[in-house]
Amino acid sequence: MKNLREYLEEQINEDLIQAVLSGSRSASGPSRVKIRPVKLKNQICYQASATEGTKIFHKNYTQEQLIEYLEKEITDHFGQFQARGRRLDGTVLVSKKGKMTVKTKKHPVSEPVQIQAHNRVKQYILKEGVPVPFLEDLGVMNEKGKIITSKYDKFRQINRFLEFIEDILPQLARNREITILDFGCGKSYLTFAMYYYLRQIKGYDVNIIGLDLKTDVIEKCNKLAEKYGYEKLHFYQGDIAEYEGVSSVDMVVTLHACDTATDYALAKAVQWGAGVILSVPCCQHEVNRQIKNEMLEPVLRYGILKERISALITDGVRANLLESRGYETQLLEFIDMEHTPKNLLIRAVKTQKSAGNQKVSAKNKTERMMKELEIHPTLDRLLEIIEEGEMI
Repeated sequence: MKNLREYLEEQINEDLIQAVLSGSRSASGPSRVKIRPVKLKNQICYQASATEGTKIFHKNYTQEQLIEYLEKEITDHFGQFQARGRRLDGTVLVSKKGKMTVKTKKHPVSEPVQIQAHNRVKQYILKEGVPVPFLEDLGVMNEKGKIITSKYDKFRQINRFLEFIEDILPQLARNREITILDFGCGKSYLTFAMYYYLRQIKGYDVNIIGLDLKTDVIEKCNKLAEKYGYEKLHFYQGDIAEYEGVSSVDMVVTLHACDTATDYALAKAVQWGAGVILSVPCCQHEVNRQIKNEMLEPVLRYGILKERISALITDGVRANLLESRGYETQLLEFIDMEHTPKNLLIRAVKTQKSAGNQKVSAKNKTERMMKELEIHPTLDRLLEIIEEGEMI
């Protein structure tokens, strides 16, 4: 078995495709470092992108500098290193006691590595320079496809959302109409983008329904949909908790639904048996009003900390409750358009497998936690109503 230095000298060269340091063992410093070869002044260098909190810091290394950096970071700070190369893949695991295991796997030589320039342009799903009618009317780009400077964040946010959609495409049927419900669609930047991407670019037969409380917004969106000839994109005025316009749905999207409105949307999705749920919650007040715990009191006495902890617990509970109802659930960072600079997206995909003992155990642990914190989330109550065979 090779030692760490020998392995790194074999792995870090022009054949490297990508490498990642993860599993930080330190309280400070980066939580993850992604490494890729780049061309800088016609020389091959290695760019390390270190994630610290919500920020990413970039630094370029020569081959020898990177080997020395990785040797130190794996030994002192990270529990895992994974690398993929044209000829060789490798994994380094470090146990809690510091024991290091190096595993390598050689494979047939793949195509030459395409090393990108250091200042490569981000490739978006909706391309800059390509006019998109709804983005023109919504003020994000001009008629030549140039992004309006003040709207560039929205353009980036729309593309980030479409990346989440792209990930779940295998879950959407190609041989029939797909029904998608967007609760709290608002100005509908993302609703139009979703329709355009799925129908115009990917060729899916989609029927998308947008729902919002604001009558003037709904009227404007319907006019735009008619203008573009989007015959299967419709907007209606109504409340999430009371909507009964469909009996089954393939995907439910709920962005910025305030407080328990998110819970009603998630519960509706479960009731309809939706295959995919994408939810960006906001204004999580319910748990903040309820939470009580003697051990946490020294922290909960500070309003801003209580608010943030309550929001995280709310979404963590939601994710676990969806897991217990047969969904594989992820909490992902999403660039929010309307509220905080960063937010969480709950992505849940319905599985064909039964819940099993592991899911039951997770549900029991979640229920114990809710009891300890004296919280009674709306989603838990709504899902119990559904399990009893009643409609919400």
